[in-house]
Amino acid sequence: MEAGVISRGGGSGIPKRSPRARLADPAFRWALTAMALGLVALIVYFFILLIVKAEPTLSHVGVLSFAFSNNWDFGGEIFKAWPLLVGTLVTSALALLIGVPIAIATALFISELCPRRMRIPLTVLVDLTAAVPSVVFGLWGFFFLAPKLQGTAQWIADRLSFIPIIGGGHAAGPSYFVAGLVLAIMILPIVSAISREVIATVPLDHKEAALALGATRWEMIRMAVLPYSRAGIAGASMLGLGRAIGEAIAVSYVIGGNATLIHHIVEQGDSLAATIARSFNEANANQRGALIACGLLLFVLTLVVNFVARYFVARSTRALRAPPAAEPVASGAV
Repeated sequence: MEAGVISRGGGSGIPKRSPRARLADPAFRWALTAMALGLVALIVYFFILLIVKAEPTLSHVGVLSFAFSNNWDFGGEIFKAWPLLVGTLVTSALALLIGVPIAIATALFISELCPRRMRIPLTVLVDLTAAVPSVVFGLWGFFFLAPKLQGTAQWIADRLSFIPIIGGGHAAGPSYFVAGLVLAIMILPIVSAISREVIATVPLDHKEAALALGATRWEMIRMAVLPYSRAGIAGASMLGLGRAIGEAIAVSYVIGGNATLIHHIVEQGDSLAATIARSFNEANANQRGALIACGLLLFVLTLVVNFVARYFVARSTRALRAPPAAEPVASGAV
């Protein structure tokens, strides 16, 4: 009989665990707990550090006045970041409106419609787009996209002049519209990759059941694939939104740097992240405090977006997993 094994008469033959093996599980659990707590502590420390560095500016201007007043003059040291906050939200919203439908369509095509021999090359091509540096997107947007789209942007502004913000105005080269388009291209691989993985988890039985009932391929996608994967797609979209909100380098090239409140999306503007990236190295002490306050505002905005995203994803998941309501039995039924 081997050492460390319970005898046939005294047990079931299960080997005894050595003292080292008995300590492995608690040690592994404590190591993972320490890593998780360390990450939380790092985020809290980062948040407190931003508050401390931004406190002189916020105490002088006022928190609400800094965030929601419309007057940003960096050279004149007038720090009221509402135009930058609105610019961040506008460019991020444009990125979602343009990029998410294309990303979902790409994920659906690769998962459901693409020929098998083309699936892997196309997947690799889409995923490699995420590895392109931000500065490359910014330079491409500034030297190629902005000049090429100026006439198109003006045509859209003229035709949609009856719609506030979207229509009207005089199209510049760099603008909110170009920044939103560049951000849409940048978030496309992230949203597409996550959506593709979520769509791959749809049970095959659901698809085959829809097809067996006479559904077309599109009807199968609409009735079986999209309802099952909508929570994951919503989460992917929110991750893309977080990327768009925090992007600095590419946006600083293509948004124009005009820190005034938006009137039309075809005009120049600015955002929180682009302002920080463009101005931090040449700023004095007061200006750096204002830029750190912008970073704090950006940090809070990202947290709010993530919490809202988690709420909607959790609600969609609960609704999807809820059992269907029982149909009422007719009064005359036997």
